[in-house]
Amino acid sequence: MKKILSLFTLIFTACSNPQYNVPQKSLHEFTVKDIDGKDINLNTLKGKTILVVNVASKCGLTKQYTDLQKLYDNYKDKDFIIIGFPANDFMGQEPGTEDEIKSFCQKNYGVSFPMFSKISVKGDDMHPLYQFLTKKEMNGVMDSNVKWNFQKYLINRKGELVELIPPSKSVLNDDVIAQINKLLTEG
Repeated sequence: MKKILSLFTLIFTACSNPQYNVPQKSLHEFTVKDIDGKDINLNTLKGKTILVVNVASKCGLTKQYTDLQKLYDNYKDKDFIIIGFPANDFMGQEPGTEDEIKSFCQKNYGVSFPMFSKISVKGDDMHPLYQFLTKKEMNGVMDSNVKWNFQKYLINRKGELVELIPPSKSVLNDDVIAQINKLLTEG
């Protein structure tokens, strides 16, 4: 009996210690602010295939907004969504306010997919969502570093990380489209 009690105490202690907590395995467990400052619980995206992308208005890759919008237009009625997170982590290429970013995206690229408030995608102040995306201990799939603006993460209907798409790779690339189509057909 004493051994059982000791084992129970050990398990309870380990489970109450944060370093032993079960890692988050779903993007759906996060709440983020949209570009207008409203809290959005990502559990509202359950059942959708999601593309998460960190964006910047003054980057050489900013023209990718065109491809992102085209992809969104083609798939938004098929349980697919793109969520954009402005980040000023790379050479100050997203210096604007949320209002300026929103206006820029709509005026120059007709962006209609959901955009969120500016966050940090690397460093000591990395947003918890990006901690999930970049740390295997949290996402259960892979460790990664956000290398630059327009790095993309593909998430399945369950909110699980599936794939990292490098910043320079277009979302209209045949491999990316095939992966999205595959995820859309999976239950």
